[in-house]
Amino acid sequence: MTTQKRHPWRALFTLIFIFVLGTASLVVGKLTNKGASYTPSLALDLQGGTQLILTPVASGGVDREVTENDITEAINIIRQRIDASGVSESEISSLGSSNISVSIPGTPSQETLNLIRSSSQMNFRPVLAMLPAVTQSQSNPTPSATDSSDQTQVNNPEASASSTPSASESAAPSESASPSASASPSTVSTALSAERARELADQNKDGQLSDTPTEQPQNNSDLKWATEQAIYDLYTLDCTTGRGGRTEAPADKPYAACDSNGQIKYLLGPVDVSGSELSKATAGMVMNSQGHSTGEWGVDLTFNAEGTKQFAEASKRLYDLRNDTQSGKNYGKPDRNHFAVVLDGQVITAPSMNAEIPTGTAQITGNFTAKSAAALANQLSFGSLPLNFEVQSEQQISATLGSEHLEKGLWAGLVGLVLVVLYMIWQYRGLAIISAGSLVVAGCLTYLVITVLSWAVGYRLSLAGIAGLIVSVGVTADSFIVYFERIRDEVRDGRPLSAAVDEGWDRAKRTILVSDAVNLVAAVVLYILAVGGVQGFAFTLGVTTVVDLIVIFLFTHPMMELLIRTEFFGGGHKLSGLDPEHLGARSAVTYAGRGRVVVSGAGSASSTPETNAEGQPLSLAERKRAARLAEQESQEAEDNTSSEQAGEEQ
Repeated sequence: MTTQKRHPWRALFTLIFIFVLGTASLVVGKLTNKGASYTPSLALDLQGGTQLILTPVASGGVDREVTENDITEAINIIRQRIDASGVSESEISSLGSSNISVSIPGTPSQETLNLIRSSSQMNFRPVLAMLPAVTQSQSNPTPSATDSSDQTQVNNPEASASSTPSASESAAPSESASPSASASPSTVSTALSAERARELADQNKDGQLSDTPTEQPQNNSDLKWATEQAIYDLYTLDCTTGRGGRTEAPADKPYAACDSNGQIKYLLGPVDVSGSELSKATAGMVMNSQGHSTGEWGVDLTFNAEGTKQFAEASKRLYDLRNDTQSGKNYGKPDRNHFAVVLDGQVITAPSMNAEIPTGTAQITGNFTAKSAAALANQLSFGSLPLNFEVQSEQQISATLGSEHLEKGLWAGLVGLVLVVLYMIWQYRGLAIISAGSLVVAGCLTYLVITVLSWAVGYRLSLAGIAGLIVSVGVTADSFIVYFERIRDEVRDGRPLSAAVDEGWDRAKRTILVSDAVNLVAAVVLYILAVGGVQGFAFTLGVTTVVDLIVIFLFTHPMMELLIRTEFFGGGHKLSGLDPEHLGARSAVTYAGRGRVVVSGAGSASSTPETNAEGQPLSLAERKRAARLAEQESQEAEDNTSSEQAGEEQ
């Protein structure tokens, strides 16, 4: 059996490279004013922040009381707004039956506060163009913009219609532009660079991007609304980060927007119908012409008198474009045959128009389930109010209680760390150097990871997260104990120390991997199922579990391999923690591997059989058993010799 060559220095250099890379990214981010910091961002319970008490009030001439369902939908909208702004660990909850409490850690920007205070806006806009927002990483289709004497065409000749779902061809708008797949890690944004987008959008090559049509558009679906600025906005729109993070344009202007899944981006014309003209939106079963249920779900829309008139005009215009050849046709039907429902700057649905609808009652059909139909109906109902958020109070929240808990938590963690190190010294003597060093490395690496995550993804460390960090000390120490005890078991079985380290590691790493895998699965499940501060605990527990694996593989074991080469550890000094005599190793006969038994004091090695009676090779356990039998026979031989010598003397 050939022993695998170990490379401890290679593992240590890999760990150093990880530290250098993480530290360098923070330094560069700090020096270039990219928002990086050398300390992790703290959550609301540790840092304090701003608290707003909002009261949703129906506006836009709608005489309707705000219900509990409206409050729930308002909380969801506000949470989406805050998440899109990059602020994490915020707390949003209902306060009584009519108010909403919004608490944001730190000092939020004025843009974030304005975003929270602003009313919900929903509008119905005609679609001028539809482009894929993401593409496979191996290909990146480039949009093209061409102009003619009578129109501006926006299209993507390289895009495919592979993600077009099936749609119902009933006398109602059909959900034909809602892809069923979500963006995966193998996809990338189709957004162009500013230079390339400007080159394509600047059709008259005057170096300026005009935001006014070159000619007066005949209606809201006229392609003359595709101004140079609108085309530029469409090409540079990145739907993979915050769904574009843009505020909806004025009602009389074109607008580029992403869908809620981040799969499609749209160039939209001016508003056809305001969301305030929608009286009701409900989910229900789709009926056929005989009044029987088709088994499919849809969303029924009902407009008021003014909305009925506006929607009738829009539906006739869009239906007449069902065979349009001037615009693109990337998703089954002509782009301009669709209308988009825009809520808070995002397209929540963009069905095609299958009929003229003069009655003010429409139905959106498509690949709906009961849950998705109800969700869309709630969005439409909430956006149709619209709601204004009246600010009842705005105040700064102190973190005095959280600071006290933080201080006590840090002291608890420090005391726990000292106790773990003292136990290691008492139980493992010199090996405590490795365990203490590993704990220090794990602590530094965890701090670096948390700090980078605070900068990169907006993570904020909460008091529950610190509890997860303290628990991780025990998780890391558990890995050391498993490793050290495996080595000691090999020493007790009579292996030389260098061989005991190799064999002990091969056995211990499997146990460590299984143990950490269980911890990681528990952390993931807890993060998915829990809410609020418990998620912070689960997140840090998962991060520290991964850090534990990195440290044990790239520091603890390589350092053990290096120290075992020294006289202090390799020679089994009584203070090294690897003293064979202290561990109870057998001193008369030591198994030396490959079927060899070394008898102490004999100066020779006696061989044990390497094959059984059938000529098959013995396993390692069988050879060890043979070694123990040889030891017993040797001991019996010594006893017999001693007895014979005693008889001769008598």
